[in-house]
Amino acid sequence: MSTALDHIPAPHGASSLTLVEQLVQWARRRIEERVFRPGMRMPSIRKLAEDKGVSRFTVVEAYERLVAQGYLESRRGSGFYVRERAGGTPGERGDAQPSAAPAPAAQRPIDVVWLVRNTLQTGAAEKGPGLGYLPSAWLDGELIVSALRTLSRQSGGQWLGAGTALGFLPLRQQLQTRLEELEIGASPEQIVLTSGITQAIDLIARLYVRSGDAVIVGDPAWFQMFGRFAGQGARLVGMPYTPAGPDLDALEELVKTWRPKMLVINSVLQNPTGTSLTPAQAFRILRLAEEHDFVVVEDDVYCDLCPPSHPVTRLATLDQLGRVIYLGSFSKTLTGNLRVGFVACAPEVAQALADQKVLIGMATPELNERLLYKILTEGHYRRYAERLRARLDAVRDPCARMLEQAGFSLFSRPTAGMFLWADAGVDADAFAAAGQEAGFLLAPGSLFSPHQSPTTWMRFNVANCGDPALPGFLADYIEGRHRFARPLKGASGIPI
Repeated sequence: MSTALDHIPAPHGASSLTLVEQLVQWARRRIEERVFRPGMRMPSIRKLAEDKGVSRFTVVEAYERLVAQGYLESRRGSGFYVRERAGGTPGERGDAQPSAAPAPAAQRPIDVVWLVRNTLQTGAAEKGPGLGYLPSAWLDGELIVSALRTLSRQSGGQWLGAGTALGFLPLRQQLQTRLEELEIGASPEQIVLTSGITQAIDLIARLYVRSGDAVIVGDPAWFQMFGRFAGQGARLVGMPYTPAGPDLDALEELVKTWRPKMLVINSVLQNPTGTSLTPAQAFRILRLAEEHDFVVVEDDVYCDLCPPSHPVTRLATLDQLGRVIYLGSFSKTLTGNLRVGFVACAPEVAQALADQKVLIGMATPELNERLLYKILTEGHYRRYAERLRARLDAVRDPCARMLEQAGFSLFSRPTAGMFLWADAGVDADAFAAAGQEAGFLLAPGSLFSPHQSPTTWMRFNVANCGDPALPGFLADYIEGRHRFARPLKGASGIPI
């Protein structure tokens, strides 16, 4: 089973370093980010060599360098341990005024343009197993057409207004009802309509984040938000994931070290791992947020792909929008073109976000908001969402078996949602490049790392893996790479 160690990124620039240097920098980052804490025993030489696909001599040399640099100490007959470094770290020395968090390693500019560009240009979803949306053949265009017909019969005068900062009131009232079903209490004045979750993240970043602030994000997580926070000057700190969800022991250490301004998290069907929060995990996250005074942004974009029977706990349900800012959208079930999302939060936060929204681009288009309102209130959307979930259920296990037969190892086996996170055992960036040559759009795991670190992991959309040539391509590539190429050669770096 994978551990948090397996999913921690190698440093930027790893491709130009020797394997020993890559391993040294990987371990140093983990120590500096407090994933490996003072006194903790490092993985054994044999285990780390197996996990990383390198020789034991490489691990020994890396460990010896770390000893020389003061990061580790060697205990004869016991192994290597993280050394207590001079001055300690915040909270360990007993100082009345703890020192500032250490400066993070230099981050490369976030570049996800190539995936977005290819996403928009990919015609057949079957050729896009790395895409983040459902195939158009699964979607119900008639729902949209029917709502448009209804709107076309109404008076044209309603389209002549300038809109409002919070958004179309009847839709906000409808969203209030939907949130009540999730046991989240929010008045219409606490709901701000946005142009999708991307704009919601942008507004939140502008309101809360200043240059130098630490923002904790998943590692891995939805890649598009990384660029927005980096553009605001934030220091992105990656929270590792386990098959059971976020590694909360690592999160606690990261919070103590970096003193973040906020945490951004998918509580339901996390992208890309497919994991969901348990009640115990949700309570612990909220306790950390209260103790260390940071905001929690809960992205629930996959809400309607999660069946009511699925055991999940939403942070906003427990917190009731005190410290949690809740985000929702319909782009994953209706169409990405609709671009209607929403933020539910405390009243004063809603007003501040609405002010930001007006300053940036005035009101959001009311036509889209009226269209979504009609779709939600005409009575067919719920049954439509049920059909989507059933179709996903029908293809998820076959897709998982196909990936395993091709040579992938699955991170976990989600029982809902559209994504599988899978380890190819070879450099995912090179894999994606080969896929593009073969006509397949793949999503390498480096895109889902806040540092775009080299990795062997990839994200697959179970709804978009229907091309009959895909299994053969995947299997042939993995088999060929294992047979003819050294692990970690070239740009692959130290695997996550």
